[in-house]
Formats: sequence, structure tokens, C-alpha cells
Amino acid sequence: MASARADDDHQGGSDLVEQAVQQATFSMSVFDIEQRYRRLNAVACQVMGVEEDVLLGQVFPYGVPADVEQLGMLAALRNVAETGKPTHYESFTRAPSGIREHAWNLELWPVRDASGEVCAVGMAAFDSSEQHWARQRLAVLDEAAVSIGTSLDLDRTAQELADLVVPRFADFASVDLLEAVMRGDEPADAGPDGEVVLRRLAHATGTDRRPGAVLGPGATDTYPPYSPPARALRTGQAVLSHSGAPDFDRWMASAPVRAESLRGIVVTSLVAVPLIARGTTLGVAVLLRTRPDVFNEDDYVLAKELASRAALSVDNARRYTRERGTALALQESLLPRGPSRQSAVDVASRYLPTDSTAGVGGDWFDVIPLSGARVGLVVGDVVGHGIQASATMGRLRTAVQTLADVDLPPDELLAHLDDLVLRLAADDDSATGGDRVAVGATGATCLYAVYDPVSRELTVASAGHPPPVLVMPDGETRVVDVSVGPVLGVGGLPFETTEVQLPEGTLVTLFTDGLVEAAERDPDLGIALLARTLAAGHSTGASLEDRCDKVLAALLPTTRPGDDVALVLARTRALDAGQVRVWDLPADFEVVAEARRRAVAQLEQWGLDEAAFVTELVVSELVTNAIRYGADPIQLRLIHDRTLICEVSDGSSTSPHLRRARISDEGGRGLLLVAQLTTSWGTRHTRNGKTIWAEQALT
Repeated sequence: MASARADDDHQGGSDLVEQAVQQATFSMSVFDIEQRYRRLNAVACQVMGVEEDVLLGQVFPYGVPADVEQLGMLAALRNVAETGKPTHYESFTRAPSGIREHAWNLELWPVRDASGEVCAVGMAAFDSSEQHWARQRLAVLDEAAVSIGTSLDLDRTAQELADLVVPRFADFASVDLLEAVMRGDEPADAGPDGEVVLRRLAHATGTDRRPGAVLGPGATDTYPPYSPPARALRTGQAVLSHSGAPDFDRWMASAPVRAESLRGIVVTSLVAVPLIARGTTLGVAVLLRTRPDVFNEDDYVLAKELASRAALSVDNARRYTRERGTALALQESLLPRGPSRQSAVDVASRYLPTDSTAGVGGDWFDVIPLSGARVGLVVGDVVGHGIQASATMGRLRTAVQTLADVDLPPDELLAHLDDLVLRLAADDDSATGGDRVAVGATGATCLYAVYDPVSRELTVASAGHPPPVLVMPDGETRVVDVSVGPVLGVGGLPFETTEVQLPEGTLVTLFTDGLVEAAERDPDLGIALLARTLAAGHSTGASLEDRCDKVLAALLPTTRPGDDVALVLARTRALDAGQVRVWDLPADFEVVAEARRRAVAQLEQWGLDEAAFVTELVVSELVTNAIRYGADPIQLRLIHDRTLICEVSDGSSTSPHLRRARISDEGGRGLLLVAQLTTSWGTRHTRNGKTIWAEQALT
């Protein structure tokens, strides 16, 4: 009786186990040691897509389509049968009965008989697709945090988004921006029925290169209002679509090129996500799939999150591009344009803005015509970047031009410029309550040189700036031994001048530190490389323009350096003795007539008879003033250059002033006539007094 009850219990237990196996919510299978099917539950049969009796006795991978990966699974079955050890196996493939890919977690264990020998292998397969895709979405978000927005380049930022999602998340992706946004303007509302013009920034296609891109980077296209991209822009919401949807098919049919690119391809799912940052709609990202798996709700959320992050990076890049363009335009408007109106030096120059994310810097250069056929050569660098640095550069350049116009010597000019920087720093600090770093705190360097083609002398002063490099007519190079003063804005310290006698044809090279310190090079090594490059250019007889290009190619690692670069090459010219006449005059009014006579005679020798009348008046007025108000020694000098220059020097530092004489005054009108009859006139102070000069144009 007890034995019968035990048999019944055993039979009931077997039935219970069988019911549990059959009703399990996951796939369960049993294989013998030769990998033949011995048992499958209902879920396993659903996965395989065939009935159990079809598979029983067949060797795995019987029943598995050829395009479904099965080698790893077969190896796992054999391993358990041979070793008797359980194993865990993961795969990502579609089920034989379906088209959608799944992630599978498989547990395989040995089944032993009464003697302990392995007689079969049990397998339980769990569909972990949701967990797999959740991990993938988190991985994409983690990667997005470090891979999107690595630079402030607009095109690169868009390409980073496209490359991130293809092929792991989509089979094709494109990033398009509104035309107004590309121009830096605020986009206008197209209205419910308006077409949208978008410019392609970037796209990416899967490994099979299908579907291909219709637009190339930089190209524009017009999207009808019913198309998914236009709807996404208009509503500010992501739009889902696919092949077979009325609006999608209508959109494809409206553009034959787009329709042709999708010939033979079924878009199983498409999502158009607007790029919105700081309340501004910038454009749209379009992601599409041709794979069986369509975008689900979780993918939809991920796409919106990626678009939000990318939009912020794109907007940062757009704002930077706009600010950098503004700074470049400001800086370029402040730099010299075309050849200067002087003949003392032949000049070639280059300016390269930085490629740094900090923005455009404050480097500048200038070639300033001075009285007496001289020329001022300037190069400077405001430390810092951005619009503030460019604006400060503009103020300093204007100040240098103004100070040079009154013919201040280089050391005095830098002293006045130093005071100006201190005042600018104080004004900025006062205006911002001390929140903004002052100009003087960041610093500015400047080198000012004056070359005189008559004396052939170069006078240089430096405020913390690298010295000029000279290439002599015989090809020898040397660095001018300049006494370098403090950077501008320190205040209270003097500047010194250095005078160098130059033979005609000497090449004077001025530059900013971005040239010699490129690629983190030691400045001394950079200057030595500059000297060698200049010497090599001299031996080949290259033009100044070619030598500028060769210097940049030799010293800069790329065409877009890490700091602004300014370079000026000036080849000196000289006025020979036949172009200059000098007379020392006694302080006697009787010499005025003799001075006029000598001047007219000299003009006849130069063939400038048409200038005799004005020259007589100028010589008479200036010599008379020097005798009456000046001091010995008095000197008259005529210079025949591109203009005719008349100079009268004396030993007094008192400058004349232009005034309007009253009707009752017996004098005071001569200097006014000089100003009206000449193109320009002025005063410059010298070590021994002053020089009054007037310049006439020569037809």
C-alpha cells in the first residue's frame, strides 16, 4: 500500500515537473552529448518556429536559418558535454522564428545519469533584449558626454553627433541647421504652411553605405511643411515616421533624388528631432533605421536627450563662431590695408589669427609715414583673446599713430603708451567694479622703430617685445641688441632707445611671439630658426612676399597657429646725396633772401620749377620764424622724395602755433599760408631743439 502511494507520488511529481517545464516563461531545451535535440518546451518551440517533433533527434543547429549566428552556441554545447562544467553564454542575434534581433542570456548545465556520467546538456535561454538596449542607451549617453562638443567648430560638433549614433543606434543620421542660424541671426517662424530651408552640416551612413546622403556638407535643401524635419521644427517636438506613412511617401516623391537614394530600401523607422538650445531652435537631426527593429519609446526618449545635448554644443559653437568672426572683422579693420604712403622701406606683412578656442588675440602691426621721409614700424601684442583684446589693440594702435604723428622719439612714445594703458586699466576697473581683469594686469607688449632713409639710421625701443632680426645685404643675420623695457601697463619704469646704422637693402624683421614660440618652442630657438630661414631666403633672391610665406611655413606647425602671429618684413631704402640739400644759416634776417635763392636754384636742378613759388614762401616763413623766435644753430634742408619736403631746424624747443590773425595785426599770417599751400606741415622735437617741416605734393 505504501509502495503504491510512493509510485503515485513519484508519478504526480513527474507530471508537476513536466507542467512546470512546459509552462515556463523562458525557453528550455535538452540536448544529448552529441548535440541532438531531446526535449523542448513550448517557448523554445516558439523561438525556433517549429514543432517539437520536427526537431527531436536532429543535431543542432538543425532548424536554425543560415543567416542566424549559431557557431558560438554549438561550441558552448560541446564544451559542457565534454567538460561536465556549467557555462554562461551571451549572444545578440535574431530568433529563428522572427526578424527582430534579441539579446540572449543562456545557462547551460550538464545532466548526469545514476552513475554520474554526463548524458545530456540542459539549456535555459532568457531574452534580455530590454536590459541590453537599456545598457546600450546608457552607454550612448555616457559617450555623448565626452564625444559631442569636444571643440567649438560648428561642423565638427555636428559630425560628432552623427558619428555617435551611426551605426549603433541608427543606420543613417543627418544634422541640418536653419539658414538664419548659420548667419548668426535669430530664425523666423516659418508658419504652419511655410517651407523650411536647411543647410547640411554633417551626416553619417552605416557600414553598407545605404541609404546614401542626398546632400553634401554645406549644401542646402528646402523641406515642405508636411515633411518630418519641417514638422519637428514647427512644433518643437520629435516626429516619428516610416516608409508607408502618407506624409513620408509624399515627401520622398516630392524630391526624385531623395526617392532614388531609397530605391529598394524600406525605412522601418525615422525620427526627426529639433535641435533647441536656450529657447532657440537651431535645426533638426534626422535618424532613420532600415533594420527590423523600429524606434521604440525608450529610443524616442534617447534621441531627444542626444539632440538636447548636441543642440547646446552646437549653440556654443555657433556663438563662438559669431564672436570670433566679429573679433576677426574688428581686428582686420584695424590692421593696415594695402601699401603705406611712404618710400623709406619696401614692406611685406602677414597676420594669422589663432586657432585657439580662447578666440582672436590682440596682435597688431603698422607702417606709419613720418616727416622727413622717415617711417615708423610698429608691432605689438595685447595679452589675452577675444573681442576685448581686439578692442584694446585698436585703442593702442590708434594711440601709437597719434603719438607718432607728433614725432615723438621711440622711448618717449612708449612712455606715453604706458601711461595710456594704465588709464585704460583704471577706467575698465572702475566701470566694472573691479570684476574684469584690467588691461594692465594682463599686459601688452610693443616695439616701435623709426627708420630714416637720409641718415640710414634705425632707432628702436621695446616694451617687453622680442627684438628685430636683421638680414644685412651680404646675407649676414643679426638680432638687434635692444634694451627691452617692461611690458606696457607696469608704469614708473623708463624705456631706452637703441640706434643702429643700416646699409641700404637691409631687411628688418619684426614679429610677435606667436611666431617664434609656436609648438611650445623656446623663444631663443625660435628666433634662431627665424634667422636661418631669412638667410636662406636671401641666398635664393626670393621676393619679400615669398620670404614671408617661407618664414611661416618653417616656423609654424600648421596654418592655424595656437597664438596670433604678426610678421613684418621691411627692406630699407636710402636717399642719395643728390636727393638731399642742407644749408647752415646764421641767425640774421638778411639771410632769408639768400635762403630763398638757394632753394629755387636747387629746384631748378631737380626739374621742379613748378614748385618754386610755394617753396619760396615756405622757406621765407620758416627761416624768418626760426631767426625771430628760435636759436642757433639754424639749418635749412630740402628733400626730393615722392614729395618735396622743406625743413628748418633751430636750437629752440618752442613750437610755433597756427593762429588766425586779426585785421589790425601786422603779422601772424605766414604760417597759415604755409598750411594752406602745402599738403601737410608740423613740428618734431630733436635732441638739440626742433624741426619745422612742410610737405608739397609733386605732380
